[in-house]
Amino acid sequence: MTPSEIFDSMCDRWRANLPTYEADSLADDVVIETPFAAPGRPTRIEGKQRVLEYTRAGRAVFPVRFDDCRNVVVYETADPEVIVVEYELVGTHTTTAVTASAPFIGVLRTRDGKLAHWREYQHTLAIAQAAGQA
Repeated sequence: MTPSEIFDSMCDRWRANLPTYEADSLADDVVIETPFAAPGRPTRIEGKQRVLEYTRAGRAVFPVRFDDCRNVVVYETADPEVIVVEYELVGTHTTTAVTASAPFIGVLRTRDGKLAHWREYQHTLAIAQAAGQA
């Protein structure tokens, strides 16, 4: 898969309220980074199994249903295995029914058609507010 195809799959999975990644799209040594993660959350997760476990557990307890991944802008780089993507996730709190959105920037690297590295810069305050945690 190309970097854009992998990102499209991530968006599809968000909108379907599934964990972000499916096992066959990840390199065995995948690295997921969120440098601005909320306090108490990891900023780096390494390895396919750990990434899958973390994202499955997180999706199961996050009280937001994602409704859309919009305003997507993909920037190609000189490296055909790397893209930079800006996007906005829109979600509805499953208890309060309040809808909110948050902007993101991600850097996505593939290797042999699989996700090798994802670095996501999050607006953590907007996410916490949307989840009723701020």
